[in-house]
This record gives sequence, structure tokens and C-alpha cells, in this order.
Amino acid sequence: MKFPNEKELATLREQYPAGTKVQLISMDDRQSPPAGTIGEVQFVDDAGSVHMRWENGSGLAFIPEVDEVQKL
Repeated sequence: MKFPNEKELATLREQYPAGTKVQLISMDDRQSPPAGTIGEVQFVDDAGSVHMRWENGSGLAFIPEVDEVQKL
């Protein structure tokens, strides 16, 4: 996994500020919420993972270059 530089992190944090609602399209993780699950962004960490509060109770983060979500 490639870690983002400061500029890339700033861009991610602008794209996904806390409170942003997203819908999961796909995530390559057997513990992921089902496709279609809606969640709210909590924060973007220094590795570029977007930490979530999913409506099904999951807190699994998504990785923007790996997983697919749609902003609502």
C-alpha cells in the first residue's frame, strides 16, 4: 500500500470531511458491510484510510484507492 503525501491527505480530508454521507459500492474485505450500506465519515487518518460509522454498526474504514463508495 502506498501512503499518501501531505498534499494527497489534504485532498482526501477535503473530499471526505467528518459528517459526509457515503454509500458502499464494493469493499474487498470479508468483514465489510454489505454493498449499499450507508455510512458517515468520522475522519481520515494519516495513512489515508477513511474511518466510518456504518448504519449497520460497523466501524470499518475504507481505502479510497481500493474500495468503492459513492458520496451522497
